[in-house]
Amino acid sequence: MTAQPVPGVTLKTAKANNIHMRYAEIGSGPLVLFCHGWPESWYSWRHQLTAVSAAGFRCVAPDMRGYGGTEAPETIEHYSLLHLVGDMAELVKALSDKDGGETKAIIVGHDWGAPVAWHAALWRPDLFPAVCAMSVPYAPPGYIDVLSALEKLGIFDFYMQYFQKPGIAEAELQADVRGALRRIYYTASGDLTEPGKGFARLPEGTLLPNTVDPAELPAWLGEADLDYYAAEFSRAGFRGGFNWYRNLRRNWELAGPWRGQPIRQPSLFIAGSRDGVLKFPAAKAQLEAFPKTLPGLRGSHIIEGAGHWIQQERPADVNKALIDFLKGL
Repeated sequence: MTAQPVPGVTLKTAKANNIHMRYAEIGSGPLVLFCHGWPESWYSWRHQLTAVSAAGFRCVAPDMRGYGGTEAPETIEHYSLLHLVGDMAELVKALSDKDGGETKAIIVGHDWGAPVAWHAALWRPDLFPAVCAMSVPYAPPGYIDVLSALEKLGIFDFYMQYFQKPGIAEAELQADVRGALRRIYYTASGDLTEPGKGFARLPEGTLLPNTVDPAELPAWLGEADLDYYAAEFSRAGFRGGFNWYRNLRRNWELAGPWRGQPIRQPSLFIAGSRDGVLKFPAAKAQLEAFPKTLPGLRGSHIIEGAGHWIQQERPADVNKALIDFLKGL
């Protein structure tokens, strides 16, 4: 396994927002910043980095705070959305200082990277003049946090709740890193056929018993891809990624000044029709509210048959929608 498994992509480091960040880079032109989700790495953008750079853009995909080759601070409070958006804002500045290049970036995010991208656009429109998010729809900061909302609905076995107690979920996944990732990637993909399986609700109380271990990997995830992810998490662990979930209430408190606020910049949304996130209780209303919450929306693409890992499962469809959006700005 090579340290830089995507031809043409270079791995570099920068100091941003008081942490060392590793990022993948390829291409030249206007800067496009890619924010991955859980449990992934810069590598989840491998198909976009090559295609979007070939279309005339400078593509940068960091390992987000707590992941891969980027620092993972000990303190749980250091994984709030303010920290995560601050990382992206400061990374843009670090990239500009390093080479005198772009001082703004179009920001793209998937899964947990989607709220980072949405809030980057909401909080720093001067730095992020356009936004594309995948899987997680935009919802302006609201009047109840997601954990309290689940409790009000009488739900106590949701995966986000299981992730709250430090050390528990980490131990479960670290017992067999490659096996855990294989189950998670397959179970949240559009390839899952077993009814009732998934990890929104956890009837067994832990994550993996409600996932499915595939007899063979889906077509979009090769053995070498899984090897790379497994090596990254074997080295860095899962604590950093889980700490993002442990700030859900704090994020809600910090976002108070922006309650109900729309994002006015040009925006794009992409998700798979079989993505479990779109089955969340609030998702339908969030999508229907886009004309009000995203007045600059240039497109909302729901790709039939695809699951949660949309940019890996359907790279050609995602690349076309993203490049059309970028070129139309």
